[in-house]
Amino acid sequence: MKHLLLLLILLSGILLVSCKKFIQNQEQKAVITDVTDGLWYVTGYEQNDSNITASFSGYLFKFDANNTVTGILDNTDSVQGEWLVDISARTITSNFPGAAYPLNQLNETWYVTDSYTDSVSATSTDTVNHTSNILQLKKQ
Repeated sequence: MKHLLLLLILLSGILLVSCKKFIQNQEQKAVITDVTDGLWYVTGYEQNDSNITASFSGYLFKFDANNTVTGILDNTDSVQGEWLVDISARTITSNFPGAAYPLNQLNETWYVTDSYTDSVSATSTDTVNHTSNILQLKKQ
């Protein structure tokens, strides 16, 4: 009887972990689908107490499921970058290697503070430049 009870507890634990992993995978797929469907633009970017939103005027961002992101300026110039989402940590990490201003300002791990299928608000703290950042993106 003790063995049966122990076996049931063990199986319940395995099923619980499996279900949690399944749910996280489904959430991850849903986020990736929402993010990769369409183009995004910056509606707000505050760095410390400075509003630098205008620096992103004309930029659109295309996120792909293969973790690449393209910053497109006025439908002509484009810069490739990388992005990665972590559902459990509620973060999105973006990196545009070698990119100039303003795209290099996006090279952060962003903590998502609010999100919908067509908008995201996030914050980051740049420990190198000692800046506190607030980013808002909207789907076009």
